[in-house]
Amino acid sequence: MSVLTFAPLLSAIMQIGRTPGQVPWQVLLRTTGYSLRPPSPRPYAARNTTRQQPLLESGACGLHQRAEILCEERFGPIPTIVIGGFVPDATEAAYLLRGTLLRQGSVFYVNYPRRGFSIDLFVAQIDDLVTELATLRGRPPVVIAVSFGAGIVLEWLRRAADAGRMPALSGLVLVSPVACAADLLAPGSAKPTTLLGRALKPYLQVDSVLDDAQVEKSRMLFLRMFEAGSKNLAAVRRIMAPSECRLLRDRVLGNINAVDTRGAVERVGALRDLPPLRDPRPLHTAPTLVLYAEKEGSVLCEDAPTMRELTTRPAAWFPTGRTEVLKNTPENPVQHASLIFHSPNFRPALAGFYRSLRQKRRQAA
Repeated sequence: MSVLTFAPLLSAIMQIGRTPGQVPWQVLLRTTGYSLRPPSPRPYAARNTTRQQPLLESGACGLHQRAEILCEERFGPIPTIVIGGFVPDATEAAYLLRGTLLRQGSVFYVNYPRRGFSIDLFVAQIDDLVTELATLRGRPPVVIAVSFGAGIVLEWLRRAADAGRMPALSGLVLVSPVACAADLLAPGSAKPTTLLGRALKPYLQVDSVLDDAQVEKSRMLFLRMFEAGSKNLAAVRRIMAPSECRLLRDRVLGNINAVDTRGAVERVGALRDLPPLRDPRPLHTAPTLVLYAEKEGSVLCEDAPTMRELTTRPAAWFPTGRTEVLKNTPENPVQHASLIFHSPNFRPALAGFYRSLRQKRRQAA
């Protein structure tokens, strides 16, 4: 396998941070608003720890494996929980969609731990937060989960269904779901078809023994997930001001560098252990929107099982669910989980989804 380097991503990100360009009025309007009321998510101390506490007290999980939850409080009726993919964090992934989400209510960002990962603890934290918002606040949330995060949410709902429970949700949005290793690496394939698949292969093989060089490449997983959208510099300048580009670059690179080897290996190991979707059954009856990009093939396998299930029979898993493929121009197609670089394509879909939820609430009142 060829040696992977940081050069392509670093070059692209450095350029978008240095090139001023002409700022479109939509960007100027948003950045002015952000200057008056800048993003300020604060650490959120959950009041409900019913499911996570036994895991911590028993020693099955450690505090270093606990996710960080940040919150921007608002008075709207529909809170949102954002769960990112491998990279960037939820706070960065939703940065350009922040205005749309905050108009609905408070936004909770769930960011993965840097020095470890436990899917059991992560699922317990999500369950506790959803229960707290629904019972203590009386406001069932919308969960927006991206790529690997969507896979975790599917596993959470599957475990709840196995236990005869259905978490209290107002709605669910799954963006480019990656719910098992077979989504990225076709079983039995001698050579992965994507660069990400080649980077991941050593970590997805249960019997693989990683040497120091392979372990060091684990950070490339997070870089490659972010790289695709940063290449079209002209498109980036239309959605972000130069100062935002620099801020985004610094935060994403800082987050990637903060993830240690154990954190990377445990996070990918969780994906390796997740079973593919099979034997359809309803996982939740809340309104559900599954969003795929037109160019998923740069990350997902051609016959990715999760994409096959959720595009051919989404209602078998979510009775009120539907799947939509987002498209853009031929020179700048929508990429896998590209909420930042293709935020103008995601914004109408999300705004329409929340509008339908509000209409449903009015009809029920």
